[in-house]
Amino acid sequence: MYLPIGNDMSVRERSIVGIFDLDNTSTSKRTREFLEKSEELGEVVPCDDLPKSFVLTSEYGFDRVYLTALNAATLEKRLK
Repeated sequence: MYLPIGNDMSVRERSIVGIFDLDNTSTSKRTREFLEKSEELGEVVPCDDLPKSFVLTSEYGFDRVYLTALNAATLEKRLK
């Protein structure tokens, strides 16, 4: 199954490591460092709008951080 995350993009449900709210998690220094490092490595897939959350995936040895304009609660409801 796939989870639609907006902007005509979907990710495999089994590859999802976590869904995180940017407002709550970006206050942590470690999360900011993680996002900065991921961006430097080219692992961040941006969205067109102002991002509200991010989806961390890992599949076939590749990690990706998908920024999405949907909030984390909406994405979690779509998983069910």
